[in-house]
Amino acid sequence: MGIDDKAENQGTDIKGRAKEAAGSLTGDDELKAEGRGDQAEASVKKAGEKVKDAVGDVKDAFKK
Repeated sequence: MGIDDKAENQGTDIKGRAKEAAGSLTGDDELKAEGRGDQAEASVKKAGEKVKDAVGDVKDAFKK
């Protein structure tokens, strides 16, 4: 994954945290849930990045 993808995922996570906090402060359960969803989306994408990075490391190990 490129730096752009990682930055975008971090932005999604931060946006989700902000939405969840705003939902908690205002008592808006829907906004709070949306924030949690954004955070979950970012977590899944980060896990995918780690898998891709690991596969790349394995490929590099066999090239040597």
